[in-house]
Amino acid sequence: MLHNSKATPTLQSSLEEWLYYLEHSHSKAIDLGLERVKSVAQALDLLTPAPYVITVGGTNGKGTTCRLLETILLNAGFKVGVYSSPHLICYNERVRIQNQDVQDEDHIRAFQFINTHKNQSLSYFEFSTLSALHLFKQANLDVVILEVGLGGRLDATNIVDADMAVITSIDIDHIDYLGDTREKIGFEKAGIFRVNKPVIIGEPDIPHSMIEYAKSLNCQLSCRNQDWQFEITGEQWKWQNNNCQLGNLPLCQIPLANAATALAAVQSLPFNISAEILRKSLNEVELVGRFQTVKAENLTALIKLTEKSLQDLPRIIIDVGHNPHAARYLAEKLTQLKSKISGKITAVCGILQDKDAENVLSPLLSIIDEWHCVTLSGYRGQTGEQLAEKLYSVAEKQAINVKVQVENSVALGVESAVKNTDKNDVVLVFGSFHTVGEFLQIGGT
Repeated sequence: MLHNSKATPTLQSSLEEWLYYLEHSHSKAIDLGLERVKSVAQALDLLTPAPYVITVGGTNGKGTTCRLLETILLNAGFKVGVYSSPHLICYNERVRIQNQDVQDEDHIRAFQFINTHKNQSLSYFEFSTLSALHLFKQANLDVVILEVGLGGRLDATNIVDADMAVITSIDIDHIDYLGDTREKIGFEKAGIFRVNKPVIIGEPDIPHSMIEYAKSLNCQLSCRNQDWQFEITGEQWKWQNNNCQLGNLPLCQIPLANAATALAAVQSLPFNISAEILRKSLNEVELVGRFQTVKAENLTALIKLTEKSLQDLPRIIIDVGHNPHAARYLAEKLTQLKSKISGKITAVCGILQDKDAENVLSPLLSIIDEWHCVTLSGYRGQTGEQLAEKLYSVAEKQAINVKVQVENSVALGVESAVKNTDKNDVVLVFGSFHTVGEFLQIGGT
């Protein structure tokens, strides 16, 4: 590990050393703006990473929408790269080429290339974005999918003029950077739109600012409930627009609104993709950490930790919902689940201090029977005690009695929660990506 942030890593350095360098070599952790990063990208000829580029923005649902688009395009025979953030366990998850995480040595070579040729100081995310674009260009891909990191207009991914922009949802989040109203946030996220290019919007309540900006650029708008619709029909669902109807679609492992948004995007692609490929992809798609039940065979470490047998373990669900919009969706899923189980639902929850914890917790209070508030480390971390105070405050406003325990780590929270449950119960590990990531490292991989 490098302890001197000014020490420059080499090709012989580890990925961990490079990431430490990236984290400490710029004056700001988040430094929105495109001038610096775009000047480097232009100098290195990285602004066209593939013949066709899709940029996906929104408050929630970006990751799952990207994942389904990737699955569909791969099944249709295209060479595909995806850049996403944040990661759950390891940095490698952020760049996928042909559905494979890029290996350490390839990341290191890309970092070395950027670091050798850059003429500006770069933030961690800017450096990471340029590195991903370099990796994509080296791989001679057909399509690249870029997930916006924060906002859109000033996000580093927006240096690329995408051939299509996708917006999944709009809600209040990151108010220090994006504004405190949906209109302001909508305008920031609309920054990924390009003149005369397709724009797919999956948010049903579209901010006026977003529509006006799209019209000013003469974008080819395709909006949910206006240009396309979807609905559940029994154990299946259907999607349709004015030109196409897709029926008997399989219910999938990602939120249906995000799946429908991805299908709308496919309809605007300049490629011919069959309904059979769409159905196959819907059956296959999944993304770690989105209301995901952890498979029993992956819980060996947890069995040792809690001294429970596999048969006595509760069902364990992980979810990375960490803002109010995601929490409302999580509450819907848990309400459906609670009607089908005989046991209780216990939550292990860790949320970063710059998140709206009160409005994340609020829709879940009447559903969850027991809480384990855990401490997250790092400069954005929040202690279990601080989170518990917010939980008590929200519970008092709703006149709900809550059962709360505080633990100093995710591992201790999970251990405590699981020991106090049986096979009829559910343990939900949720909140920050850090919370779910730490759990996966101790016993849920």
